[in-house]
Amino acid sequence: MQRITRLTISGFTLTLVLALSAGTSVAQAQSKTTIEEIRQELLQLPYYGVFDFLAFSYDRGNVALMGYAYHPTLKSDAERAVKRASHVDAVVNKIEELSPSPNDEEIRWKTYYAIYRDPFLSRYAPGGAMLWGHRHPFSPGFHSFGEGPFSGMEPAGNFPIHIIVKGGRITLLGVVDNESDKTVAGMKAREVSGSFGVDNQLMVENAKKSTSR
Repeated sequence: MQRITRLTISGFTLTLVLALSAGTSVAQAQSKTTIEEIRQELLQLPYYGVFDFLAFSYDRGNVALMGYAYHPTLKSDAERAVKRASHVDAVVNKIEELSPSPNDEEIRWKTYYAIYRDPFLSRYAPGGAMLWGHRHPFSPGFHSFGEGPFSGMEPAGNFPIHIIVKGGRITLLGVVDNESDKTVAGMKAREVSGSFGVDNQLMVENAKKSTSR
């Protein structure tokens, strides 16, 4: 009788473990699908450009949005777009809207031409070989920033190097292929006249490869 009871308990435990494992696998697959949908919704926003920057995180139906909106309707458009993704229950929108400024506008375009017309960085320019978003360098799944204000969030954008200008200060955000590209982009931004400083927060996709050379 005791042997039968032990077998019954063992069988129930095994069934429970298998059920929990199956549930976890389904939840993980669902989360991965939702992340892909959120990424695509953000990349398809018609007014999302090089002077904006969006990042997001997803956790069991909850989405957090952060970044900077240069276009006046981008903040609200991004929230509406994310809500269209499946299994999104709530969105916390912390995107900062950039105030219009003639000085900032001049710095934006100077920085854009300094970076994207540079021969060393020209492959990142629209129509180049590495248009991030259309040819995403990441493998499937969630890919978060390291340290910084967007730590734990995934960057999303059609430009590898996003140029954020606020109060005369330049911030570079996005993903480049190696440490050399990050360094050159920062140097080009620092050469722009009229700015009050540069914060180079570009993420290096192939950091391990570049440091092992």
